[in-house]
Amino acid sequence: MDLLFLKGVSVFIRSVSKELSQPYIATRNFTTSVQCFVKRKYPINEEESKLLPVFQYPVSSRGIRRVYVWGLAEHGELGNALECTKSKRTPLKSVRHPNRLHFAEKHKIVDIACGYGFTAFAVDAKDGYKVFGCGINTDSQIGYHAPRRDHPLGLVLAPAPVELPVHSRVKKVAAGRAHLIVLSEREGAFTLGNNAYGQCGRRIIEDEKYSGSQTVHCIPSLGGAVIENVFCGQDHSIFVTKNGDLYACGWGADGQTGLGTYDTVYTPTKLKGDVEGENIIKVSCAADCVLALNAKGEVFGWGNNEYGQLPLPTDLQQLNAPRHIKLAGVGKVLDIASGGSFCLVVNDAGDVFVWGYGILGVGPSVDHAKKPVLIPPTLFGRNEFSTESRIVSVAAGMSHMAAVTNYGDLYMWGRNRGGCLGLGHENNQFFPLRVAVGAQVKKVSCGVDHTVALCQPYV
Repeated sequence: MDLLFLKGVSVFIRSVSKELSQPYIATRNFTTSVQCFVKRKYPINEEESKLLPVFQYPVSSRGIRRVYVWGLAEHGELGNALECTKSKRTPLKSVRHPNRLHFAEKHKIVDIACGYGFTAFAVDAKDGYKVFGCGINTDSQIGYHAPRRDHPLGLVLAPAPVELPVHSRVKKVAAGRAHLIVLSEREGAFTLGNNAYGQCGRRIIEDEKYSGSQTVHCIPSLGGAVIENVFCGQDHSIFVTKNGDLYACGWGADGQTGLGTYDTVYTPTKLKGDVEGENIIKVSCAADCVLALNAKGEVFGWGNNEYGQLPLPTDLQQLNAPRHIKLAGVGKVLDIASGGSFCLVVNDAGDVFVWGYGILGVGPSVDHAKKPVLIPPTLFGRNEFSTESRIVSVAAGMSHMAAVTNYGDLYMWGRNRGGCLGLGHENNQFFPLRVAVGAQVKKVSCGVDHTVALCQPYV
């Protein structure tokens, strides 16, 4: 009777599992007890054992994207950092460990961008909203949001949809101090937010009110070429076309537009200098110093040079035209990052070199380097037990840095305001230290004092 009962239970569970397409309904403990009970009291043959429940645990797909956030949270830039009390829900001041963003469980995130106190997410969606934003919105940098008419929100505490006339897939978002650029596959680039210096690529309007603004500007192409990538500095913007040309607009007081002047320019204009004719594949400019990388692994730079961010044979503190930077001993460069007062690159051997001013990652006694300094590879996990470990990408905020290995491990160092390094405390970190993220990191974006990582689960 017991055996017949167990067989009946097995058949029932299998049928229900098949009906619901969830073969792991019952618990592991129940399975173990059933199997042990049957084997102990009623020895069965192979045919009968096939009737016993088969349980499979869900395995994550490589295509699933997860988002983790940490750092300063009081402006809503982390999207889900709310402290619940009996009387009200208020934003947390900071999150010191990587925190999984629940919003990303409902949407397929394809790109992230950290601005100055706000965050933007690009979503892969055929219909509906394709961009969401949270955090500071005093200049409508993440769109128009009003609980009622004429009452625009200055802070958006949870990811909210951004109204954009985009019909094709959004493939890139870039964020500056108070402006945002959204790049679509077919319609070109859309800009919104503060345009006081022409960083949105449109005419500057005297005394324009940006709070509660619903203005969205579209740049379909540049020079007759498709826009392939977009980047934001503090108050300027850089566009990369499909043929590798660079166009810039915005504030140029430090030469960060690279247009040969220190003037403010609101029309996206083609850069010349040493980048003319080069196939540029990436640009980095968290503030007002710019690095550019071509397809051959060569580095170019312009803009602010007050802290020696541009290792060139010149005493000029501002360079208004792109210059080729020869990095002795570095070799072919694979990735670049430019922060507030420092720069770093990673070469084809997976080694990281850093220079400039600040916490550079080579100890508390080194805060200024005029030439690229190698950060010991052992600090990034390369040793005799893991000889293949290497850095594949780097990122920089205003005062903190990040590096990602080929295994998806994240290392961070620098100033730790608000716990933006994700190390569980707010002490400054003078050497790269691994961050405990529960997934493989694919991309990391650093703001002024918060960090967002786009990840995929371990499979």
